[in-house]
Formats: sequence, structure tokens, C-alpha cells
Amino acid sequence: MISPIASRTIWKHLYAILAVFVLTVLIAPLSATAQVDLNQRTLNVPATLVAESQQVQAGQSVTLAFVMTPKPTWHGYWENPGDAGIGMSFDWQLPDGVTAGKAQYPVPDRLLISGIMNYIYKGDYAVLVNLVVSETVKPGPLTIGVKSEWLACTDEICVPEQDELSISLEVVGKDAAVSLNNAFNGYREALPRQLGSAATFSVVEDKFRLAIPFPASVDVDSAYFFIKEDGIIDYAAPQKVNRDGDQLLIETAARGDSLDTISGILKIGEQNGFSLKAASGAVEMSGSPLAGPGESGNFIGGGDQSTASLLFLALGGAVIGGLLLNLMPCVFPILSLKAISLAKAGGDESIVRRDALAYTAGVVAVATALGAILLALRASGTAVGWAFQLQDPKIIFILLALVTAIGFNLAGLFELPNVNFGSKLASKDGAAGSFWTGALAAFVATPCTGPFMAAALGATIILPPIAALIIFAGLGVGLALPFLLIAYVPAIRNRLPKPGAWLDSFRKAMAIPMFLTAIGLIWLLGRQIGEDGLALSLIMLLVVALILWWFGGGQTKGIGRGAISSAALVASLAGGIWLLPSEEVMQSQRSATASTATLPSEPFSETRLSELRATEQPVFAYFTADWCITCKANEAAAVQRQETADAFADANVAVLMGDWTRPDPAISKFLEKHGRAGVPLYLYYAPGKEPVILPQILTVGTLTDLVT
Repeated sequence: MISPIASRTIWKHLYAILAVFVLTVLIAPLSATAQVDLNQRTLNVPATLVAESQQVQAGQSVTLAFVMTPKPTWHGYWENPGDAGIGMSFDWQLPDGVTAGKAQYPVPDRLLISGIMNYIYKGDYAVLVNLVVSETVKPGPLTIGVKSEWLACTDEICVPEQDELSISLEVVGKDAAVSLNNAFNGYREALPRQLGSAATFSVVEDKFRLAIPFPASVDVDSAYFFIKEDGIIDYAAPQKVNRDGDQLLIETAARGDSLDTISGILKIGEQNGFSLKAASGAVEMSGSPLAGPGESGNFIGGGDQSTASLLFLALGGAVIGGLLLNLMPCVFPILSLKAISLAKAGGDESIVRRDALAYTAGVVAVATALGAILLALRASGTAVGWAFQLQDPKIIFILLALVTAIGFNLAGLFELPNVNFGSKLASKDGAAGSFWTGALAAFVATPCTGPFMAAALGATIILPPIAALIIFAGLGVGLALPFLLIAYVPAIRNRLPKPGAWLDSFRKAMAIPMFLTAIGLIWLLGRQIGEDGLALSLIMLLVVALILWWFGGGQTKGIGRGAISSAALVASLAGGIWLLPSEEVMQSQRSATASTATLPSEPFSETRLSELRATEQPVFAYFTADWCITCKANEAAAVQRQETADAFADANVAVLMGDWTRPDPAISKFLEKHGRAGVPLYLYYAPGKEPVILPQILTVGTLTDLVT
């Protein structure tokens, strides 16, 4: 007996063969004419070959784009065209020392015609190919040729098309300037992004099932899986999509073929797709169906609404989260600088508004810049998360020196009349100082994650880059919001005290939280580099303080020591960075000095987590970092408490700790899988159940209630 699915597949293949035969007979004269004079043909989906740069350095690569511009009603095909159609082919004519990589396709659309599924592109699109130029290639002209073939179709007819394309590049020296074509930014945005976590698929009893890790905190209205390999699934069959915690589960009809691994694109928007690979394994359908399952048909327009809704919610969470950051202890010392500026301005509306806008600009600029760097590192394949910069001891040392210098400046040890910190913040012309105060506040605030922020930053994992940058900017706006309210709400501004003799005492008092911040950074640096490295760093920090004291002494005597002091400060900072221990020393130091905690734990790994869950043992997994103030507060108030340790011991709860103080790609990917861009993250795995994501602010009761 032939199964209904197999029978349907056979008939579809017969229809496809018949259609190709009829089309071949009908268009044979046209095809013959085209072969006579290829250059005079009018293509329905014309291709243009363009380069991201006309110049390329030997030993480097350059990206080419086949820019396809279908005429109205015409479309081209994805690399796997579906039930019918033909993908693009490339026959390269390359000079010696030049190699072409694999074609990169944008996220496709679907078109269902008479039960035949097509994976297509209806509008303009670009297929990208990277060319690698060997170091042996000499400077001079470089001619690239390619003969490409593709199929152009409407809903009624199809026409095979081809073209011979060429482009002339120039191999230049190592020091030559290379200008880039900005259009390639848009081409790359249309490509699918790497999901980052492996999926699992199974083919059992004519059913294809796919389990895809995807953060539960991210809303998905509809989803569809485009598979690259042919013969695995029935393309025209509906795809049922379920949501179960941090997984998307897709089920559709199978064709009968199977492989050990497959690949494809998970599409959740108009052009919002994720490239993934899946290995064969056991997959069971669980969870509940999505509101809009991935039905077959033309999927156009719904993704924009889904992305817009997600962006709106994430932006709101970022603004509120940024606002609440002002209450966090890691940000308060920096706010003291702004408080001095506002106190000096008193109720002067123009000065207060100017400084508030400058402060906001600094906060938003740095928050957005850090977000852009984060996105760029992720796009390059590096597993990083929010506050990544404080995983580097060099940056911590520089920040420690800066905070110490600001503290001494506020205390009156020295003045900086030509630099917009300290006293300049309290002067009349303080717009630039307000900008840099905002920049510093945003930089220092990144280790803190409060309520509303986790989901907002987690959304940046799946949103398009521009939308993700809007989220980061929204975080900056929220952080600056209190000062904007003071500037533009008269009832609040009028309550500001008038400048007076008290201001000098207030400024000196504000040096205290700065020095407390320095103490915290010293502790953090010691945790990362060990006691020996910390001692050397403190010696260099003492040198910095002595230089500032000498500089301040010169000011009181009217002696200019700025140039010498600046050079000495740069040398001291460079020396402190150079004396930092190597990565191997830091890793061994952290292992050797790991303190005995009230709640014992094992290092986190997904392998160990799977082993514990297989034994039906409850598991509490938490992810922390020494620079995360929220993490440390939760550990002191709830995690590392005797009541918690006793309750977990009585219930035989295994505890796994993921330490993200230093970069750890495995932890970064696990955080991303759970919709988090940073720490803290707290998970409880009851035997045989899905994990429970705990709130970011913990109490002893929150933890002990898990096992009672």
C-alpha cells in the first residue's frame, strides 16, 4: 500500500514533470532566440553584479551582490525553491588566487499555487557572495566574471533566464583607503541571523517535528520553517507551531527521506529570520498552539505588525527599566555629579534645560554605542551580553582610575578648569560637562539590571538591528528621565535650592559615594585578577593619586603642571594595564580563591544540568557576576542565606552556578536561549517539569517556597 502522503507526492512530481515539458515546448523558440543574442534579451528578473568596494587589499575579502529586480508580477526563487522552480546557479571565471564563497540568500516568502508550494522573492532582493583574494595577488586590476542561471516566474508562466556578468575591481596596497557601498547594509539586514543554539528534529510515522530553542519572553504570533534540504518534508502541508517554554515546536508532513542533520530558516516576520541547524533526535509535540500558526500560503505583512508590537513593548520596558536604574546603588555615585550641576543652576530654567538635554544626549549616546558594539560582536559570532565591557580587567582599571580622580576632584584636591569634569560641572558653562557625566553614568550603569530590563534587553536578540538600537536608546532615555522632568516641569524645578555657601560642602560630601564606588571596583578587580595583580594595580593607582596631588599643589601656587601631569597619568595607566596578569593566571587565581559559600554549588554546564534532570533531582541554577550589583544583593539577601541552604538540603536540590564575571560563550548562549542579554538569571527545575524563571529581585521566601 502507498500512503496518502506518498501518493500525493508522486502526483505532484508527475505534475511538475508535465509542467516542465509543456513549458519547454512552448518557450523553446524564445530560448533559441536568446542563445543567438543573449545581450539583447529583456530579462523578467534582471540581475546586476555590484561590489561592496571597488578596491580590495590582497589577503582580504570583498562582498559581491547579485541585485535582482523582478518586474511587476514576476518573482525569483530561494536556494531551495520548494515543490517547483529552480534556484540560482553560478559558474565563476576567477583569476588565480581568488575564490568565491557560498551564496547567501535573504529570507524568502511563500507562494502556494494549486497545492504546489514555492519559496520565492517577489520584490527586489540581493544574493551575496564573498570573494577571498589571496595575499599572492599583485596590486592592479582584477576582473571577475560569472555566468548565472535562474528561473523567473509569474503565477501563470515560468521562463529560464541567464546572464553573463562581470565586474572590474582593483587590488590595492595594505595602506590604501577602501570605500564601502552603503547599500550593502540593507542587503545584509535582509539575511537571516544565526540563531546561536542548535535545534533538534525527528521524522517518525510520516511526521516531521522540529524543536527550536527560542526565548519564552519574546512574543511570536506566527512562525514558519524553510528547510534547505530537499525530500524531507511535504512543502505544501500546513505547519503546526506550538510554544512550550523556551521552545518552538513545529510539526508537518514528512516525505520519508531523513538525514542526520538539516538546516534552514525560522521566519517570524516579513524579513525577520534566523538561520539554524538541527540534529536528529527525539522530539515530542507539547505546549500550546500559537495564536497564528504557520499555515501554508503567502505570508506577507504579518511580520511587520508582530515586530512593531514587540518593539513597542520592549521599548516601554527599556524606558521603565532605565528609570528604575536611578535607584540602583551602582548609578547613584555618578548622579551626585549631576546633582552638583543642578544645585549650581538653582532654578534658572535655561541652564537646567540645557544641562538636562546635554546629560540625556550623553546617556543615550553611550547606551546606543554599547548596544551597537554588542550587536556587532554577536553578528561576528562572539557570544557576549549586556555589560560585556566590565568583563575586561583593563576597562575596570581605567574606570577605577577615573572614579578615583573624580572623587579627589570633588574633595577639592585639585581643579580641572579646562576639562569638563568636577568643578566645570558646577560652573555656569557646563553643557559639555553634563554630556560627559551622562556618558559616564550610562557606562557605569550597565552592570545593573532591574525590573523590566531583562525582557527588553532579551528582545534585542531577535529584533532587527535598527529596532534593537532603539531599545538601547530607550534605556538611556529612561536613565535620564528624572533630569528631563526637573528641567521641563516647573513645579519640580522650582523646588531646587538656590546656590549658596552650602554648595562647596555638598560637593565635598559627594566625593564619599565616589570613593565607595572606587572601593567596589577594587573588590571587583581583585576578584578577577587575584591578590598579587591587585597589589600591583593599587600601586599604580597610588601613583595616579600622587600625580593628581602634585598637580593640585601646583594650582594653589599658580604653577602650570598640566602637560607633565597628563603625560605621567597616561604612563601610569599604561603601566597599570601592562602589569595586569595573563588570562591563564586570572583563571587559576579564581579557581584557587573560590570561597566556601553558605549554599554550596557546582559550576554550571548544560551537560551537568541534563545529568541531574535525568536522575529526577530538582535543580536550582543561577547566573551571576561579581560586577552585577543586583546579583550580589540577591545573593546576600536570599541565595547565600542559611534558611535557603537548609531548605534546599532537605529537598535534595542540586545547585548550579554560572559565573559570568569573565566572558564565557557557553553561558552567553544559555542566557540568550532564555531571552536574557545579561545577568542575573534564576531558574528552578522541578523533576519532570519545565523550568520556572524566577524574578530578578529575590527573597528567602521566594526560594524556600519552591521546595515546600
